[in-house]
Amino acid sequence: MRINLDDLTVKFNEVVADKLTVSWTWLIGTNKKPILVSAIGDMFLQANSKEIYWLDVGGGEMRLIANGIQDFEEKLKNIEQVNEWFMIDLAMNLRLSDKKLKDGQLYSYKKLPIIGGDYTADNFVPLDIVEHFCCTGDLHKQIKDLPDGTMVEIKIVE
Repeated sequence: MRINLDDLTVKFNEVVADKLTVSWTWLIGTNKKPILVSAIGDMFLQANSKEIYWLDVGGGEMRLIANGIQDFEEKLKNIEQVNEWFMIDLAMNLRLSDKKLKDGQLYSYKKLPIIGGDYTADNFVPLDIVEHFCCTGDLHKQIKDLPDGTMVEIKIVE
């Protein structure tokens, strides 16, 4: 089976794009716009200065990955790089599972890796794209200054 970038990403529109970064401004600032969202819930952003960043939601980290769109597109031709960013096997296992995505959804963690979750299909569920980035951004902001190994208790308030 031939895999392309559409298999590893989800679509979003400009209205949604403006909502994706709100809960992450504490980490990414306000000068970056989403250009790509992976099916497994990471975001690629472009700064006003044109650099491309990868927001690794599982670890709550942002990394500079390319000097501009052309550099990013070149790196997307490298299968090892694509696998690091998009976890091809995991994304395809999820896509082929009974966990089908609806429009406006991506695969989100049941439990973030930074608090003990793992990168397996069992730890992912379909979730609204905006909800995913709002919840994960808020959680990472709350735990960012805790020392490694700190026990946390998460309460879901409806």
